[in-house]
Amino acid sequence: MSDTAAKLRHTLADTVGSADWREALEKVPRELFVGDAVFLRDAVRGDLWTAVRRAEMDESDWLSLVYTDETWVTQVDGVLAEDASGAVTGSPSSSSTTPSLVVRMLEAAGIGKGDRVLEIGTGTGYSTALMCRRLGSNAVTSIEYDPAVAERAGKAIAAAGYAPTLVVGDGLHGHHDSAPYDRLIGTCSVRTIPPAWMGQVRAGGTITTPMWGWMGGVAFAHLTHADDGTASGWLLKDDLYFMTARLHLAPPRPPVTTGIGDARETRIDPAILDEEAALFVAQLAAPAAQRASGDGTTILLDVGTGSRADTRPDPAGGWTVHQHGPLRLWDAVEDAILTWQAAGSPHQSAFGLTVTGDRQYVWLGGPDGPSWDLPA
Repeated sequence: MSDTAAKLRHTLADTVGSADWREALEKVPRELFVGDAVFLRDAVRGDLWTAVRRAEMDESDWLSLVYTDETWVTQVDGVLAEDASGAVTGSPSSSSTTPSLVVRMLEAAGIGKGDRVLEIGTGTGYSTALMCRRLGSNAVTSIEYDPAVAERAGKAIAAAGYAPTLVVGDGLHGHHDSAPYDRLIGTCSVRTIPPAWMGQVRAGGTITTPMWGWMGGVAFAHLTHADDGTASGWLLKDDLYFMTARLHLAPPRPPVTTGIGDARETRIDPAILDEEAALFVAQLAAPAAQRASGDGTTILLDVGTGSRADTRPDPAGGWTVHQHGPLRLWDAVEDAILTWQAAGSPHQSAFGLTVTGDRQYVWLGGPDGPSWDLPA
């Protein structure tokens, strides 16, 4: 371990400011998990990425990059940064998440000595190694969907001196062989709580995961598993987001023709969907819809049913919505937004989530308050 790396780890631990995870932050070498190259996004074209390589930089500069409290993209659309032969177009598919965000996730999950943890989404393996350092390798099981990412992470974890149970497979199915777990954490975002997770956490154990939907609304769930097999809990105040589980991504969105269907004046300003909490609420009301906007127009499209809604400013004032298809998407969104506004337009942490054997629903203010079913 170089003196430079040790000093940078100490500085990173100061930056993150976690008493519980400080020792792990100071001992786990992040450079092993970032690897030998990362992608940087083009400043003009957001879908264009260029690899920056360790071999092409001064070692101290590389380590300074590694220990900056930033997320570094290590894979774009299945291409690892170290394997890229030139610029790559696409979306990030794996990254070394900001250390402070990783620690906030671990703290939110309440992970501590004696816990047995299932991690969904090994990624680079950095969070896996932090948990191994604090809990011991035997207490940690981690699943990665992408074989190339899993292989890369496995080598880094072994090089750091840890030997957790590593599984290549679909994290949405969990890993029954090592169950039951005290804590299950999702380091990828999910649209709903996978049923398999419910059966692998002990009574009194917790499931902590970011939630994401097809409109782009996000929340952070922390559920406690009950004796009757259900799980429930308030959404947390942290606005955490990780890359979405690949099987929970939205289907391709075809071009949409606007101005078709029944027309009326809207009851809300469509621009409210630019607010994160409002977008989350709208998504609850129309969970299968995707959102697009531009030139003053907001579009909602449900690919499965063909239902659509589009709003545009009315020259006389206000906005006009056109709706077409079996679902009145904008009607549902308006009702939910007005309910939320009547409650004071709160943050997502005013909501909770309950998961039973046949239903998952988000509630506002308490389990008996207004509620919306997730597409479980």
